[in-house]
Formats: sequence, structure tokens, C-alpha cells
Amino acid sequence: MFVDQVKIYVKGGDGGNGMVAFRREKYVPNGGPAGGDGGKGADVIFVVEEGLRTLMDFRYQRHFKAPRGEHGMSKSQHGKNAEDMIVKVPPGTVVTDADTGQVLADLVTHGQKAVVARGGRGGRGNTRFASPSNPAPELAENGEPGQERNIMLELKVLADVGLVGFPSVGKSTLLSVVSAARPKIGAYHFTTIVPNLGVVETEDGRGFVMADLPGLIEGAHEGVGLGHQFLRHIERTRVIVHVIDMSGMEGRDPYEDYVTINSELKEYNLRLTERPQIIVANKMDMPEAEENLKLFKEKVEEDVQIFPISAVTRQGVRDLLFAVANLLENTPEFPLEQVEDEPARVMYKFEKDVKNFTITRESDGSFVVAGADIEKVFKMTDFSREESVRRFARQMRGLGIDEALRERGAKDGDIVKILEYEFEFID
Repeated sequence: MFVDQVKIYVKGGDGGNGMVAFRREKYVPNGGPAGGDGGKGADVIFVVEEGLRTLMDFRYQRHFKAPRGEHGMSKSQHGKNAEDMIVKVPPGTVVTDADTGQVLADLVTHGQKAVVARGGRGGRGNTRFASPSNPAPELAENGEPGQERNIMLELKVLADVGLVGFPSVGKSTLLSVVSAARPKIGAYHFTTIVPNLGVVETEDGRGFVMADLPGLIEGAHEGVGLGHQFLRHIERTRVIVHVIDMSGMEGRDPYEDYVTINSELKEYNLRLTERPQIIVANKMDMPEAEENLKLFKEKVEEDVQIFPISAVTRQGVRDLLFAVANLLENTPEFPLEQVEDEPARVMYKFEKDVKNFTITRESDGSFVVAGADIEKVFKMTDFSREESVRRFARQMRGLGIDEALRERGAKDGDIVKILEYEFEFID
């Protein structure tokens, strides 16, 4: 089964907790703190594996949660960092943040890596908090939570040449003739339901990868027919080979087919019109094909390359492959993401501190505080120790939450909720 789009959830490993410990050694009267730091949580890393051709594996596992770091230990021993979680993806995978739409990585070459969810840092042990005013702190941090993301994986087949055209014009037959690929061939529409790849080699030793894509029909860019699912695979191709049934045996006009398919490509992505295109007039062994080709040439522009062939008898195929190979040598790769060159300059401007938290009121009168910073601080606090609780209260004041609660009308004894926990507001 060919799978080329899937949504998954990834989470970096949490950092290990720091430890509160003290030295208790013979002949060391003033031992002092000896709690070690926690280890770093594992990153989730996508790595390109050349042998993969589909995202099928992600149909069965959609959650990837990396291991957490080891907790800190006594005698100032640091916890062990967790080993990164390696997830293999096929070449041509585009990784996008499903919530923001931001493209995180475009993974093309074998071994290429991208960190998609970072692990949290380890919490600090009480050794880190020692100071002249507090030489024996009973204070340690929990590990930082790992990054969480919903990710969309989209596979865009890596091919130099893409075969496009209406169903049953002979794309699969052509691919089977010029390469070792064996796509399904039948005398009915949409025989091809997944992209097929074949490695083509010309007589002079030049090679390239050709993709036979499911047939397009009018309205494909809006989701009509099968081809709309696979239009994304044309985006990586450098040369488009447009196959047209010149015999007209299905009652369609070859020129109208040509105009319709080009219109679909343009509507899907304007940048596809930048690709050089070769017209393949197929089925030239059929009656009326010569007459139709003559009329076709009168209607198209003069600079369009047209190659009359018969994929069945292999007539004209050799010249077509030479022309495609020549065109590939002079055609650069087209980047999927347009990056504009901007002059290297830096502009400094004053920006007011923006509160990155929200306070809402529930029907029972309690206040709910939410925000990435306060939730992170909350998760890294060990509430079983009084000193850690006092530090959390100072951090809340530093973030401006105390003042914001007073502005919203919070009074002594009111309930304040953070995540699933409740506290009393003390003024």
C-alpha cells in the first residue's frame, strides 16, 4: 500500500529531576550539598533512509515519545543523558508543524537529519543552588518537559522526470518500455493508482529517474479523480513529459487534452509552469494519428518540443530519451520553498514586554492561569519541599502573575488553578 501523507504526534524526552542530597562522610564535619543534576531528555530525530519508498510504517505507529533523562544522584553525580530517538523516513519527506503550518524540514538525501522535537534539559540539583547566604539549600528542580508537536509528514517522490497526462494515454506502457519498472497496464481508466518509479538509462550511459503518475482529469487540482492525490509528486521533478494520445481513439481532442492538463498543473501550483515540458505524441502506430498530429502542431506554439512515438512498437523512443537527458543536464533543481535573498541588515527597535500568559475566570469564581512559561516553571518545581514552593512564588511574581491576579480582582483565599492543580491566593 502506498501512503504519502500522514499526521503523527512526537514528544521529546523530559529532563531528569535534580536531587537534594548532602555529604555525610567521615572526617568531613561540614559536608554541604551533594545533589546531582538530572540528565537531558532525548530528542526525536528524523533520518532519511534510502531504502524506504512510502510512509506506510506511520500508519501503524503514530505516537513517538522519546525517553527521559536519568535523575540526578547523591555525591553530586549527574544523571545520564537519554539516547536520541531515531525515526527513519523515506527520501522526499516534507515535515510540517500541523498546528502552525511551518515547514520544519525537507528531507531529501540519504542520512540527512532533522530534530523535530527537542528533549528537555535536566533539572539542577541542590549543589547548584548553594550560595554564601544559603550554603545548604534544600532546593532542586524537576526536569524540563520535552517539546511536544503534532506533525504532518508529506512524501513528494524524488524523480527527475514526471509523466503526466489523461488516463490511458500510455504513460505506464512508456515507463515499462524504457525502464525495468513493471507498472500495472490495462485497457481501462485509472489502472495506475499509485506513483511508479523507474530508472532510465540512455544508450550513451546517462541515467535518470522517471515517475509515472496517476492520470489527471479536468478539475484534478480541486480534488476530482485520482490524480489530485499525487499532484504533489510533480513538484520535485525537473522536467515534465506530457503524454498525449494522438490517435484520439477515446473521442477526445489531443489539443484540448494538452490545454486541460497544463491548466490543471497551473491551478495546482504556478511554479510548475517554470518546468521545461516535452510533448510526447503517443500511439502513432494507430490510424488517424498522423492527421491529428498535423492539426495539433498547427495549434501549439512553435517552440514546443513534440516527439511522435509509439510506446508499443518503441518507434521514436530512443530520440525521446536523448532529448530528456539533454534537457536534464541544462535544468537546475527547483526548490520547494521559495527563499528570498534579503540584504544583511539589522534593525533594533524597542518592544514592550508582552505578557505571555492568560488569566480567565470560571463559573465557580476561581482563576485559571495558563501560558507556556508558567506551565514550564510549574512542572519543574518540586512541591514536596518548602524551599522549592517559595522559589515558585518568587518566579510567579517575576512573571507578573501576582499583579495581574490582583488587577482581575483576586482576594486573599481565592482559588487559583494552574493545569490540574489548585492553590489559595495569599495577598
